Amino acid sequence: MKLKPGCAAEYQRRHDELWPALRAALRVAGIVDYSIFLDEPSLTLFAVQILKDGHTADRLPQLPIVREWWESMAPLMETHPDHAPVCGPLREVFRL
Repeated sequence: MKLKPGCAAEYQRRHDELWPALRAALRVAGIVDYSIFLDEPSLTLFAVQILKDGHTADRLPQLPIVREWWESMAPLMETHPDHAPVCGPLREVFRL
């Protein structure tokens, strides 16, 4: 994902104050650990989710609370027309 210039502090603030309903939706989806890292020079965001066995986050984009969050975050980051963050796959190059 990618932030727009000048938006890093606001992005951080909004995640520090994550909506309780969104937090609950992430937990119901089986997410037990969720970290987002920022490469400040490129404004690239890298998210890592760890899910419980047998769970998937595939249905999250269909939830109204997720759509509302995306809409609120759209001014801060690159998004698709439906406000979903622009994301791309990453190829794993090493694991120990």
